[in-house]
Amino acid sequence: MNITLKQAESAVEAAKLKAVEINTKMDICVVDSGANLTAFARMDGAWIGSIDISHKKAKTAAFFTMNTADLSGAVQPGAPLFNIEHSNGGLITFPGGVIIKNNAGEVIGAIGVSGSSVENDHEVALAGANAVK
Repeated sequence: MNITLKQAESAVEAAKLKAVEINTKMDICVVDSGANLTAFARMDGAWIGSIDISHKKAKTAAFFTMNTADLSGAVQPGAPLFNIEHSNGGLITFPGGVIIKNNAGEVIGAIGVSGSSVENDHEVALAGANAVK
């Protein structure tokens, strides 16, 4: 099952509201369970370089069906997934990519957010993911 456009747009809207609440500007990307782009927004003044990062965070979360923050430890030097960021056309394994599940608990997509600290990126992505019903 994949995220619908309506659900993806709800995630983007919730993420934008959270970004405004914490006074930051974000690039917000939602992909379906196959990591295909479903919705995107670049808030006015958000960094252009974060467009690609937000997409790669969403893609990474979708490909591995886990939040990018949960991958961070496994990709450090000497860890089992060190250098995985170079696979799949480029991945991002620091916080800001969050999986999106439906009410049955199935992964239907992911949201990637970039434009601030990784803590803020993660918080905004969680707000977006939690808005999907």
